[in-house]
Amino acid sequence: MEAIPDQFMEFHPIHGTNVRLDLSGTQATRVESFANGVCFSKNPLQPGEIFLIEIEEKELGWCGHLRVGLTATDPMSLEVVPEYSIPDLTDQGDSWVFAITRNHNKVIEEVQEAEEGGLAGGRRLGRGEVEDADGGEGNGGEGRNNMKTFFTDSHLYIENVRIPRDKLVGRSRPGRFSHILDDLYKTNALPPTARRSRIGVMYVPKGRDLADMHIVINGEDMGASAKGIPTIQPIYAVVDVFAATKCVRIVQVEYGFSSLQTLCRKTIQKHIVHRMAIDWLELPEALKHYCKYE
Repeated sequence: MEAIPDQFMEFHPIHGTNVRLDLSGTQATRVESFANGVCFSKNPLQPGEIFLIEIEEKELGWCGHLRVGLTATDPMSLEVVPEYSIPDLTDQGDSWVFAITRNHNKVIEEVQEAEEGGLAGGRRLGRGEVEDADGGEGNGGEGRNNMKTFFTDSHLYIENVRIPRDKLVGRSRPGRFSHILDDLYKTNALPPTARRSRIGVMYVPKGRDLADMHIVINGEDMGASAKGIPTIQPIYAVVDVFAATKCVRIVQVEYGFSSLQTLCRKTIQKHIVHRMAIDWLELPEALKHYCKYE
């Protein structure tokens, strides 16, 4: 696959009536109710390009969480943005959206296949209700090997797509127990719907003018959640700031050479016990802030 050019990701100015974007266009907040929080990427995604968001704020009292996916519908063509991504947007066709739950986000392809005539142009796969706990027993320890590479690889590989893992994993708010919480994000032990979790959506080419949609949660690929998506038309990311999820922000991913700022951060973090130890270093405050929060 050709190299993915770095582009600054923003939300589309067309969005649900209850959404407010910040001045940079990278943070979306649902200001009231629990619905009308559908957002889109400002530009179509390139093949293998991930649209990555972080859950910034939660709101108690609602049932349900963030929903993410893809659509071949140009947001500018919508007379009215649907109140819900599921089922309103998906029922219009050419949209593939999944609800992110506290558990069972991983796709097990053998469990279920959608009936013919399901989602327009795509094949929705079933979600496993039980995690594959014995992953290594029946396949020569493949599960154990996958776990090892999850901790050691600097990149996430999906088919022939290579994504830097550094930005994919959520990070806790700086505090007394940050070092413990950061490890829980790295191992994907916290619920995907937790504050600071990072969730991305992308598509990977699979044959002529077709692709599979993948959802990535805290650096782990959940599998092909929709197959056979037609890519003749531009594909936009969909983020539904729904119910208990109140605010999300876009995390920018660097595919090519890292910026000088990123290289400085990686070098500093490599030589300290934990990112909160940065406060003890004699560094500019702006650089300290970037190292702790990004």
